[in-house]
Amino acid sequence: MIEMSKVLITLGIVLLVVGVSLRFFGKLPGDIFVKKGNVSFYFPIVTCIIISIILSLIFSIIGRK
Repeated sequence: MIEMSKVLITLGIVLLVVGVSLRFFGKLPGDIFVKKGNVSFYFPIVTCIIISIILSLIFSIIGRK
């Protein structure tokens, strides 16, 4: 049960850091934004890659015993 609490706390901290950094930095270079007429499409590919790397590092650190 203690491991689950560590995971939830870590996930909360990661989401907080990601939210704050997105608030200050906005869209990163490499994110895809297409606007045609009144339709717009935004896919934050670079943001997704960075979040994936950060989460992989955090979970690999948590997974070590």
